[in-house]
Amino acid sequence: MTLKLFYSPGACSLSPHIALREAGLPFELVQVDLAAKKTEHGENFLNINPKGYVPALLTDSGELITEGAIIVQYIADQRPESGLLPSAGTPERRRAQEWLHFIATELQKGLGPINNPKANDELRQVLKQRLFLRFDFLSKSLEGKDYLLGNTFSVADGYAFYVLRGLRRLEGQAAFDQRTVLKAYFERISARPAVKAVLEAEKLS
Repeated sequence: MTLKLFYSPGACSLSPHIALREAGLPFELVQVDLAAKKTEHGENFLNINPKGYVPALLTDSGELITEGAIIVQYIADQRPESGLLPSAGTPERRRAQEWLHFIATELQKGLGPINNPKANDELRQVLKQRLFLRFDFLSKSLEGKDYLLGNTFSVADGYAFYVLRGLRRLEGQAAFDQRTVLKAYFERISARPAVKAVLEAEKLS
């Protein structure tokens, strides 16, 4: 089985890219110009994914899977022995799904409006305060643990890594200096061989 991941460097497709490498699945990367809606091969991306954004994962059967939190669960389920997600139907799986949805709806979506050039300083400050409360919750949840589900890396951690990169872009190094638990967590994930390979492949610092 060879999967095809449509991605843009540094975008939220970073999370399924990490999951693919952690799972050890064979895959092909196809870069997408999100402004032009064209793939690196000149294809109209809207003909592939009408939503017009990444990530999108194409399976051998021709099924297109979209939305990062769904894609990473699919990837993990292809290699259950990887330990990237608990078994379906268990309380542990539900905890992992809670984290995936929290990261998607409270962290990733919280970052977007702050970076909108139409947001004035007053609104941006209000949005930041609310977002930082969410990151504080993430930090508190990690106290005494290596990863979100305990001592085992999961696809939720790969997704958290993406939003922590967003926090760092927003606040600079001060974002981690004020949150030492998140700093250690970010560095722990950054040191993983699969994550290093992803950053190298996407030419990210």
